[in-house]
Parts: sequence; structure tokens; C-alpha cells
Amino acid sequence: MLGLQFETETSWAEIAKVNLEQILTDHAFLEQKAASNAVSIIINYSEETELVKEMSNIAIEEMQHFKMVHLLMVKRGMVLGREQKNDYAIRLQKFFPKTKDRTNALVQRLLIAALIEARSCERFKVFSENMEDEELQKFYKNLMISEAGHYTTFLQFAREYQDRAIVDEKWNALLAFEAEIMRERGNVAKIHG
Repeated sequence: MLGLQFETETSWAEIAKVNLEQILTDHAFLEQKAASNAVSIIINYSEETELVKEMSNIAIEEMQHFKMVHLLMVKRGMVLGREQKNDYAIRLQKFFPKTKDRTNALVQRLLIAALIEARSCERFKVFSENMEDEELQKFYKNLMISEAGHYTTFLQFAREYQDRAIVDEKWNALLAFEAEIMRERGNVAKIHG
């Protein structure tokens, strides 16, 4: 369903479980960055009423997810660590050439956001299915469903702003690029690591 061209190995879930405080810190900040991205889209494309409505919903939901992760950490006696750069997102953002065309820039941004949500969804699924901790298993299964919804929203908007064939060509190229990035990953306790 997600169209990802590389599947996460279950060994990544084992690394994440052993470094639970690290993975939860990384996850919390990813939720905050997702909320910031949605707000930034609102600011830069404020004339797009339907887009603004949906990005508002996503920004609120992502901040709720941040709060949920943080409360889970506090409940378990953990402290939110320092934010770390997300080199995965940085590499994805460099895939498309810079453009001054506002519509093209928006489509590229929506596709990158869709892919980040899709990968998060896939990682949450792997984590939940390889987790003995019932609370975390349920927590990540529920978040997986939410991330899938965000993925489809971003992808649908991209297809509304540009010809579907052009968007799908860009999407497939981005998926192939991301698969190559992911082949080097899976050995650190980060959602996209």
C-alpha cells in the first residue's frame, strides 16, 4: 500500500528496543518537525484554503503525537533528550532540484512529506509487531494508522496541484532514491536510522 521499495529488517526493531529512550526521543522530535512542516506549508501557501485546512489538522495531530510520546517517556522515568539532525529528511530534501516555480516547489515538498510519513508508518509497524511490551505495541500500532492517513493526504494534494502522470513519475523516482538511502540504514535507534 505504501509503495516503499525497501522493507525494514526486524533487526532494526531489536536495536530500537535496546535503546528505547533514544528511539522515543528521536520519535518525539520527528513529530514536532512534522508539525512545523505543516505550519510552514500553511505560511507559504496561505491562499490554498483546502490545503491550509488539512495542514492545520495535521499540525495539531502531530503536536498531540509529540505530547503522547513525551508523556509515555515521563511515565517510564525517561527524560526527553536533545534534538538531533534528521539526516534522512535532509537527504530526501536534496533529491529534487531547486525551483522558483511555486507549484512545483509545493508538489516536491508534499511528496517528500508523504514519503517521510510512509516510512514512519512502516517503521512503526515493524516496531509494533516486534515488541513484547504490550503498551508500546498498541501505542505504535495506533500511530502507524495515523501516519498512513498523513501519507495519503500529502500524496493526494500533490496529485491535485500537478498532472497525475508527472507527479507519479516524480514519486516513483523519489521512492527509488529513498530505497537506496534505506539500504545503508537500520543500525541505529532512530525512526529513520
